[in-house]
Amino acid sequence: MVETENQKALIEQGLALPIMEQFYTIQGEGMHTGMPAYFIRLGGCDVGCVWCDVKESWDATAHPIQSVHTIVQAAIDNSESRLIVITGGEPAMYNLEPLCTALIEAGFQLHIETSGAYMIQGTLDWVTVSPKKFKAPLPEVLEHADELKVVIYNKSDFAWAEEHAAFVDETCGLLLQPEWDKREAMMPLIVEYVKANPKWSISLQTHKYLGVD
Repeated sequence: MVETENQKALIEQGLALPIMEQFYTIQGEGMHTGMPAYFIRLGGCDVGCVWCDVKESWDATAHPIQSVHTIVQAAIDNSESRLIVITGGEPAMYNLEPLCTALIEAGFQLHIETSGAYMIQGTLDWVTVSPKKFKAPLPEVLEHADELKVVIYNKSDFAWAEEHAAFVDETCGLLLQPEWDKREAMMPLIVEYVKANPKWSISLQTHKYLGVD
C-alpha cells in the first residue's frame, strides 16, 4: 500500500495511523496480566528484533491508514473494557497525542508497550518499556517507565537487564520474561535469578498458554 502525500501529512500530524489490527482480548504479559484489554496494534517498526512474533507489523506500508476517529470508534464499538493497550510494531514512532486525547475523551485508560527507542508523544496512564538490543532505549523514556519488561533470550541478558534497571524510577516494576521459544531452557535460570534478586518478578506470555490472541 503506497501512502499518498496527504496520508503522509496526516500521519506526521498524528491524525491518521497505519493499523495492523485492533482486537479485544486478555492482557497476557506484565503487571496487568489477566485484565481484559482492547489492543491497538500500529504498523511500522525499525527496531528489528530477530525473535519478534509479529514481524508482519514491521512494514507500515503493508497496513491500512485509518483516521483517529475511525480507530476510536472501533474501540468504542468493540471493547467492554475501558483499558486500551497501544502496541506495535513500535508505536512511539508516531505522534500519538491526537489518538490519546480522543481515547481519553471517550473514557479509556491508556497503556503503551514500547521498546523505548523513541520519545513518546501522547498522554498515557501506563508505560511499559521492553528494551531491545537492536536499537537502544532512550534514558529519558526509561526514566518515565512504569514497568520495565526485559525478554531473556540468553544468559547475558540478565546483566543487560540490570543495566537498564539502573535508569528507571524506584517505583517502576521490574520484570523478566523468557523468550517464548527459549522458555524451557531459560525459565529455571530466571527463577533462580529472581529468587536471588527479589526486586525482579517473572512475566509470562500467558495469552499463549491460554490460546488467545
